Amino acid sequence: MTKPRFGKRSCFVFMMAAALAAPSAWAQQAEPAPKPGKPINAGDVLSGELNAMKGGKKSKRAATYQITSEPRRLPPPNGLCNLETGPETFQLVTSSDAQAAQLKNFIGKEISVKVDEVACAQDAGQMSEAVITKWSVVTKH
Repeated sequence: MTKPRFGKRSCFVFMMAAALAAPSAWAQQAEPAPKPGKPINAGDVLSGELNAMKGGKKSKRAATYQITSEPRRLPPPNGLCNLETGPETFQLVTSSDAQAAQLKNFIGKEISVKVDEVACAQDAGQMSEAVITKWSVVTKH
């Protein structure tokens, strides 16, 4: 191990390790930080794909729907809902059987809703990042 070639090999190994580690560190630094989504306020329209979700208590199955959209910031004090860019999934809370029936026709399709009340998800069991409690479907004319 005291031979001169051992020192050369060791030096080569360390140089290769440093060279391989440097590009990955550089790539992480070069990656731009994600930008927060545009804000969504009461009265704004949210568009995205509508999905049906299983949910509710066993005694009473509630119809639960979710819109997947681009990231959006909520109005203060909710802001980004502890996310870097803001929520991308929004749970639509139905307040009547008529609202549930209206959404049933749009499952798996693009939908637009006028948002009247939105907040960050608070309950541990919620599958969405934000919850829209008051809304109405926007129809295209």
